[in-house]
Amino acid sequence: MDAATTPSLPRALWGATHPGPTLVVTVLALALGLAAGLDPARLALLVVAVFAGQVSVGLSNDAIDGARDAAVGRTDKPIAGGAIAPERALAVAVGAVVIALGLSAPLGPGLLAAHAIALASAWAYNAGLKSTPFSIVPFLLSFGLFPSFPTLSLTAPALAAPWAGLAGAALGAAVHLTNVVRDLDDDRETGVRGLPHRFGARASVLVAAAGIVVGAVAVLLGPGSGGEGVGAVFFAAVVAVALATAVWVLVRPPGRAVFRLTMLAALLLAAQLVVA
Repeated sequence: MDAATTPSLPRALWGATHPGPTLVVTVLALALGLAAGLDPARLALLVVAVFAGQVSVGLSNDAIDGARDAAVGRTDKPIAGGAIAPERALAVAVGAVVIALGLSAPLGPGLLAAHAIALASAWAYNAGLKSTPFSIVPFLLSFGLFPSFPTLSLTAPALAAPWAGLAGAALGAAVHLTNVVRDLDDDRETGVRGLPHRFGARASVLVAAAGIVVGAVAVLLGPGSGGEGVGAVFFAAVVAVALATAVWVLVRPPGRAVFRLTMLAALLLAAQLVVA
């Protein structure tokens, strides 16, 4: 990356945060907070805390993987391309964790503990769990806790219903199993062998699709979620897209199209969860 094309420091930092997932998770926190009835002040604290936490996760991921990304030619990534030093990115990531937890604290000890566990889980994945058969565990844990973030932020805090946690865990599993499919070859070259690498691309997508359907059933049948109206429409859409994904991957090699289909099913599940 030459001087003429080197992005500014703020732009490089933002590019290393995995902006897409960071924004999607932040918007989901906003939507769940609104659905839970958080007052504006608490909602704002929660959303900014979640955003800061996601920034820390994305930056730490790219900082730790900088040399690995460079080895497989991922110079489109700011750290691997030399636009920002891994040490600086890690320093900002640590600062973002402090901000995330600092903003979580006023919302109560329950939310602070849940957010700390979720962030520790995500950092553990970045630091080495991604290369083990247990690579899916941080996603199950962090996303399983995520529906409880808004309910733990209420003035009368409580964990979300079990069906919501199950749906969140299913969403996390789908994200992990499908997102890694695009990088399986690059990961193998650099010694990364998480659960999806051991499953293989086709099996990973099929398990992700099945998990999404399980999550959708949990939300549909969850107490108070409502099996009629808008909830039922989202359920039907989730199942239809998940089945289309499964059929696609059985007859054609997994590629970007099947990744997009699985992510669409996951987003529909997230929307179903918000509606419930």
